Amino acid sequence: MTGSHPPSLRDAGVVETGVEAGIATVRFGHPKSNSMPGTLLRRLAEAVAHAGIDPRARVIVLQSEGTGAFCAGASFDELKALENQAGGAAFFSGFAQVILAMVRAPKFVITRIQGKTAGGGVGLVAASDYAIAVRSAEVRLSELPLGLGPFVVGPVIEHKIGPGSFAALAVEAGWRSAEWAERHGLYAELVDSTQALDERVRTLAAQLAGYSPEAMRRLKEVLWERTLHWPELLAARAEISGHLAVTDASRAAVGR
Repeated sequence: MTGSHPPSLRDAGVVETGVEAGIATVRFGHPKSNSMPGTLLRRLAEAVAHAGIDPRARVIVLQSEGTGAFCAGASFDELKALENQAGGAAFFSGFAQVILAMVRAPKFVITRIQGKTAGGGVGLVAASDYAIAVRSAEVRLSELPLGLGPFVVGPVIEHKIGPGSFAALAVEAGWRSAEWAERHGLYAELVDSTQALDERVRTLAAQLAGYSPEAMRRLKEVLWERTLHWPELLAARAEISGHLAVTDASRAAVGR
């Protein structure tokens, strides 16, 4: 892992990577509940893509910093600062790039969820090949009350849990339990503590690192074979989000 970062970089968020025993670990963090500004999203997409082609790695573990929220979604500060539709579309495209990097990586992505997840963070969980969470890790699609919608993350969430469950999560926009998320396929496993979470992630990652890379790559291609049109789809969805983010309704909802 990389070392400590000066305050200016910490404020913008950090992405750290490392490879050990065939396991590439990609860790992101932001002081505001692991929310994601555009610069962090770009660095995270690059880190996942690089891990996907790193010959030392056979499996990727995605995790966030701290013991609180896994990811609070889009940076609220950056959302408030958007000035025009083009800037909004560029910002929301950051989530598209991370999702595409995760589903296109020719290696399984295991995601470690230690706390609540909202908005775009739910998209990252859905883009995982296997997500393991603690029982307190509730999920929420929080966009609708802000005059927005889960447009960019919608395809990957719907792919993972189905259109009915996605609609329920998006329309009601409240917190759903980790048990709900597991029951509908967003989480693959639930554990009782962060210690158990670390042990299970470590065990599964080590197990997968010993499997045939080609077999895992082929299986991943099958799991995501209906997503080949996503670059165009997610770009179009980012345009929708970019437009809505600068409407009067959204500006009022986020306090601009």
